[in-house]
Amino acid sequence: MSSMPFDYSVNQFTTTPWSFEQDVAHYTEAGIGVIEVCQDKLDADRSKEQLVAAVAAGLAIQSVQPSVRTMIPSAGQPEPKQLPQRLAVLRSCVELVAPFAPGAVFVTNTGPAPGGDMVEAIAQTVSGHRELAAVAADRGVRIALEPLNPISLNQESAIWTLRQGLDIVDEIDRDNVGICFDTWNLWQDGNVLDSLRAAGDRIFLLQVSDWRTPRSGADRRSVGTGAIPTGQLLHAVYDIGYRGPCVLEILSQGVPDSVYDTDLDELLHTNRAALDKSWQTIESRDGIRASQ
Repeated sequence: MSSMPFDYSVNQFTTTPWSFEQDVAHYTEAGIGVIEVCQDKLDADRSKEQLVAAVAAGLAIQSVQPSVRTMIPSAGQPEPKQLPQRLAVLRSCVELVAPFAPGAVFVTNTGPAPGGDMVEAIAQTVSGHRELAAVAADRGVRIALEPLNPISLNQESAIWTLRQGLDIVDEIDRDNVGICFDTWNLWQDGNVLDSLRAAGDRIFLLQVSDWRTPRSGADRRSVGTGAIPTGQLLHAVYDIGYRGPCVLEILSQGVPDSVYDTDLDELLHTNRAALDKSWQTIESRDGIRASQ
């Protein structure tokens, strides 16, 4: 039985070599009860059928990665070019998945600052999220803006600290728009613990993996095998009241020792064990006790 106070969830990018159907089968076999759906894995002709099957198998869809997440065209999501069309694609994702995922969190990013104009990037992010928030509110779901690691600047993101993300969320000023806190993206933010304490209930989603100096834009490692102080961050998020899922999100492309080439069933098991160990280690060291 897990000692960690968060439900263990898996983002489908973590098991990229598997199909959507294989994800459902392997996750449930591993005793995982929560999934982060990646729209890229849905078949356009069978998407509703696939979502029905996931829920029927006992997987709660508590978070979603739309195929288009950025307000501004990015290296990984270059099309469509204009914000209204990008919002239309985002809207269609919310409309598709929300009926199967009550209360779920849809992850978004800013995209890169156009021509280095961060002011314009923030303006488009604010306006886009206000429009998207209304769509999400009508369907009982939420939006979580994700600040990304500086490695993604000028490619996928215009912001790289939690404080920047919180400032944008404050400006958006919608109750159903908050932050996706990804440990890989934010652990090097020098003010991350202070910013977390200031975040309160605006942390909508927690994602985890581990860090080594990356050799590609997608070179994440299993929890406990890198430099991230995972236990400390788990407790910091818990202490501000977060009780949502802890989502394993490992991206591993363009590297010779990709985790995608390993035993993915074992990957699911070892990361859950590593998260439990990370929680317990900090709990023991600091005398922190999670409420039961």
